[in-house]
Amino acid sequence: MGIYPDTGADFNGAPDIDHLNTRVQGELSDWMNWIKTEIGFDGWRFDFAKGYSPDITKLYMGNTRPEFAVGEIWNPLSYGSDGKPNYDQDGHRRELTEWVKAVGGSATAFDFTTKGILQAALVEGELWRLKDSNGGPPGMIGLMPENAVTFVDNHDTGSTQNTWPFPSDKVMQGYVYILTHPGIPSIIYDHFFDWGLKEEISKLAMIRIKNGIRASSTVRILASDPDLYVAAIDDKIIAKIGPRYEAGHLVPTNFRIATCGNDYVVWEKQ
Repeated sequence: MGIYPDTGADFNGAPDIDHLNTRVQGELSDWMNWIKTEIGFDGWRFDFAKGYSPDITKLYMGNTRPEFAVGEIWNPLSYGSDGKPNYDQDGHRRELTEWVKAVGGSATAFDFTTKGILQAALVEGELWRLKDSNGGPPGMIGLMPENAVTFVDNHDTGSTQNTWPFPSDKVMQGYVYILTHPGIPSIIYDHFFDWGLKEEISKLAMIRIKNGIRASSTVRILASDPDLYVAAIDDKIIAKIGPRYEAGHLVPTNFRIATCGNDYVVWEKQ
């Protein structure tokens, strides 16, 4: 192989392919279209998407036109001298939104910002982190929710690799957040089938569907204290996480409990 310009970050676990080579572009596009039309794939997950230029992703998106596509742009949060994530993670989430814009706007990105802030808030008992300086959600869902794929864990962060796991005793609070809030929520196989959480997660999913909560739904944060987070979504449901239970004064009388569990409650409008 000859020497060619590298358009992205290095990753030692895989070959470095010259995506600027027109033959590579053509053969990969042909293969992607084959597995889409012949095998039945609907979309793509662009793994380690920062390993090549967004222009490359944009090219493959244009050549294959998938029904859905998501990119993995996993960069560390910014941390303070105390070892905790900084409150302001705006730069982190804007890396995700800028990538989406650069690839043409039709792809989505995994919302690593929301995952990082959410698990830090729950671990540290600092649920005030879940409200940004503008009064909205602090992750990518606060800027570009229709293009944000939210998650509690994936095969890298949790599961067998366990590189950045969500605290196991707070996983359901994580699902309460992502399944009631805007964005495109995803559920990892392990939690649904292996952890015995199928019933609880299914209830949340059904509440989302029943009330028409969408990727673009609006959030009105009613409380963001260290031990209590309460938000109204589309004024159809209200979600509460955190150990404090004195939240009834925030819930209108025409809302009823739809589901509840350890440190969480979801109400829906009657």
